[in-house]
Amino acid sequence: MPSREHEVPGSAWRLRLATDADVRAIAELIPASVRGLQSGYYTEAQMEGALGPVFGVDRQLIADGTYCVAEADGRIVGCGGWSRRRALYGGGGVGGATAEALDPGSEPARVRAFFVHPDWARRGIGRAILAACERAIPGAGFRRIELVATLAGEPLYAACGYAVLERYEVGLPGGLRLPVVRMGKHCG
Repeated sequence: MPSREHEVPGSAWRLRLATDADVRAIAELIPASVRGLQSGYYTEAQMEGALGPVFGVDRQLIADGTYCVAEADGRIVGCGGWSRRRALYGGGGVGGATAEALDPGSEPARVRAFFVHPDWARRGIGRAILAACERAIPGAGFRRIELVATLAGEPLYAACGYAVLERYEVGLPGGLRLPVVRMGKHCG
């Protein structure tokens, strides 16, 4: 993870670690990202039902120092990180219910909570944040990485060497279901 600011050559944005002061901007970015980039994969009801329980600010990642933001002209345009904790996603839903630590010797680190503003999509932000996570994870003793991808995120992770482990649906309020893809790869 970038210890401070990290300029990405040839880009109009830079990566840095998220702080508590970024929570409001991240909370504004998430619905814009979901509504703008997930609409070809999920219904409006699924997206709205996932905002909060599944797609939400994960303060634990910020506190752990494993969450990055991409910033352009003082505005957060992307975010994402990794976790050494058991939760699969933030937002306070069932997958984000536990902050229990993982065992790096036998369990995979989790890549989580990636969101990019639609105006900044396909500029390498998600890939750069993922690369920063992948550089940091082995240093914490993990040998494998897993994530739960949205259908829109699956192509990025596949292009970065992640294999599909399982397809399933996350339960949402009101009986809705959100199709997702559990993916993984070995570190290094």
